[in-house]
Amino acid sequence: MTTQPIIPTNNIEKLSWTWQGREIKYTVTGVGQPLLLIHGFGASIGHWKKNIPVFSEAGYKVFALDLLGFGGSDKPALDYSIELWQEQVKDFWLAHINEPTVFVGNSIGGLISLSAICDRPEIAKGGVLINCAGGLNHRPEELNLPLRLIMGTFTKVVSSKVVGKFMFDNIRRKSQIRRTLYQVYSNREAVTDELVDMLYEPSCDPGAQQVFASVLSAPPGSKPTELLNRLQHPLLVLWGEDDPWTPIKGAKIYQDLAATREDAEFYSIPNAGHCPHDDRPEKVNELILNWLGKMN
Repeated sequence: MTTQPIIPTNNIEKLSWTWQGREIKYTVTGVGQPLLLIHGFGASIGHWKKNIPVFSEAGYKVFALDLLGFGGSDKPALDYSIELWQEQVKDFWLAHINEPTVFVGNSIGGLISLSAICDRPEIAKGGVLINCAGGLNHRPEELNLPLRLIMGTFTKVVSSKVVGKFMFDNIRRKSQIRRTLYQVYSNREAVTDELVDMLYEPSCDPGAQQVFASVLSAPPGSKPTELLNRLQHPLLVLWGEDDPWTPIKGAKIYQDLAATREDAEFYSIPNAGHCPHDDRPEKVNELILNWLGKMN
């Protein structure tokens, strides 16, 4: 297997952009067709360290940004939503890219990418969804009654000024982050100290607890089925088969899409979990570059 370049997280050049009075961190490298990488919940630019150098060396101009509330970006007390981040992505595109772009997203970053290419087709050339979330949160009808009550209670507790900090501090402990990663990564060797630190350090920033609580209570956003009805661009969907958070059985809508549209492709990735771009990057990078090559 060919060894692919990796940028140590601390070596990724972070630039600053002011959006609606808040500081947003982003990076850009390479020249060519633009790609915009959008991370998932709790992650940041560093989660793409195994992908950015591969794409830029293959002849693409690669952008990645920290969503408001995550990574090195500001964490104001707001009502967070898919729509808020979609607006951030659109304004970032206007400020820094301004030509048809391929949006690449993991988890909620996949849902934001799908929303962007379907709701604003003029800014897009295509999309890559990696274990795309079905919503920012579960819709009430998606949970049975006991779990619905448990999640409702958990959200209230985390939002509490008295108990919330204690609970959040327990959730963000490095040992707990590592245990969670072991649940959603198939390749345990990919769960490094650097990865744990990447997730832990932003959780120490002022406002991080409020962001966490706000996201848990946020509306789920548009359903992927609704968005796909408006899809005008090529779409590549990748899915780690061992994902416990967005199980592959939920990917049927994308498998059906690939069976009926020539410009849509779906690939399942064995021995990979919720973040296959970091779990099994060689396979993900290969599939994405092959697909991009067909578009050019």
